[in-house]
Amino acid sequence: MVFSFGLVSLAVDLVSDGGRSLAGPLLGSLGASALTVGLVTGAGEALAQGLRLLTGPWADRTRGYWSFTIAGYAMTALSIPLLALAPFAGTAGLLLGSVLLLADRTGKAVRSPAKTVLLAGAAGSVGRGRGFAVHKSLDQFGAFLGPLLAAGMVAVSGTLWAAFAVLALPALAALAILLAVRRGAPDPAIPAGPNAAAGSDLAGTRLPRSFYFTGLAVFAANAGLVTFGLISFHLTDARLAPLAVAPLFYAAAMAMAAVAALASGFLYDRAGPRVLLVLPVLIALVPGLALADRLPLVFAGVLSWGAAAGIQDSTLKALVADLVAAPRRGTAYGVVAAFEGAGALAGGFLAGALYSRAGTLALAVALIEAAAFLLLLAAVRPRGAGGLLPARTARENGEDG
Repeated sequence: MVFSFGLVSLAVDLVSDGGRSLAGPLLGSLGASALTVGLVTGAGEALAQGLRLLTGPWADRTRGYWSFTIAGYAMTALSIPLLALAPFAGTAGLLLGSVLLLADRTGKAVRSPAKTVLLAGAAGSVGRGRGFAVHKSLDQFGAFLGPLLAAGMVAVSGTLWAAFAVLALPALAALAILLAVRRGAPDPAIPAGPNAAAGSDLAGTRLPRSFYFTGLAVFAANAGLVTFGLISFHLTDARLAPLAVAPLFYAAAMAMAAVAALASGFLYDRAGPRVLLVLPVLIALVPGLALADRLPLVFAGVLSWGAAAGIQDSTLKALVADLVAAPRRGTAYGVVAAFEGAGALAGGFLAGALYSRAGTLALAVALIEAAAFLLLLAAVRPRGAGGLLPARTARENGEDG
């Protein structure tokens, strides 16, 4: 089932990340400023993460994990191809483009907690670090192919709308694969907690203190993470590269994310959660490099951005699964995603407002990521009986969802 979900994510991320790779240039062509791009893309990430605070507990209460998963994937499959209409919408184009980009990220919020609960259960028997890493590598392969497809269409047609229109084909394929996986997969068996009444949606197990340290660390990390929308806007605004290069850079970032996810996932299972301490270090490098005025430096910043994104979207989820009992994981993923979304919104505003003052932005991000490092260190430090369980210990105790 881990591999099957990976194939679904591959197809959907081909669509989503193919569209996101051109979000900055699209909004810029529709009249958006750097601040507007930062706010829209930051708000998109805030929705993608923050709404999980609602959808995670909702999925836990209803046990409708498959319904949430299918609905969320369908939202992305519809909204990204419809961005092809934005350049033809006249003065409403910027509003339409912004709404559709936000709809894509809302779809991610709807599906992610439920999908991750299904995946955490399936990955328990093989090692959660490995399971999430394998899934993420397939996911990132789609995120790599999507920008390449978008870049090819921009290069051939010379227009942005054609790149979004062609993504309708993999969108239809993604929905077909998802429905096929659903027909062949069982409903999840999520055990009730020791103090739960029959049919109760809560496990009677409190979220541990280390979990909240993790959430605060995620907030700080994302408050310093420049969105790719602003990076791609910078590529075209500073005239560093042709329009078709932005999706190619995004593809490189996704390839780096896949490598980082695999490496950190396997290290997580072997060495424990301290491997996550590299995350704020990677993020601190991004603004000084990705918003520089030399293309090689921008490319280095994009690779650092991709590595951080890969670790955060895979190995961090393994940590949450090992911190929280199975019946509360949907809720836990929602809570930690809310921290991530709030950080992304703050980070989008910060980066957009300080875009023209790169030195000040780099210093601010360095300070924020220093705080993220200390919070993450507090989260992963062993705390005795109530503290963090290493991944292998959780498996030995039979908590595999």
